[in-house]
Amino acid sequence: MTETFLNLHGLKCPLPALKTRKALQRLAPGDLLLVECTDPLAVIDIPHLVQETGNYLQGQTGDGTKTTFVIRKAAAK
Repeated sequence: MTETFLNLHGLKCPLPALKTRKALQRLAPGDLLLVECTDPLAVIDIPHLVQETGNYLQGQTGDGTKTTFVIRKAAAK
């Protein structure tokens, strides 16, 4: 199991969701993806993407300027 960090500071919708989707495709089942965004719409888009793709949002934290998502890649169906 590996952990990958994705820095998406400064990117605006829809780029954070698109880059997160692409990064998830490269991961093996069980791997973690840590995504850090500054786009305020990411708090809507990233959880929706995770649900849509069948992966798991294990955590989400924000400090008003950035949001960090912890996503676990689901096993292949």
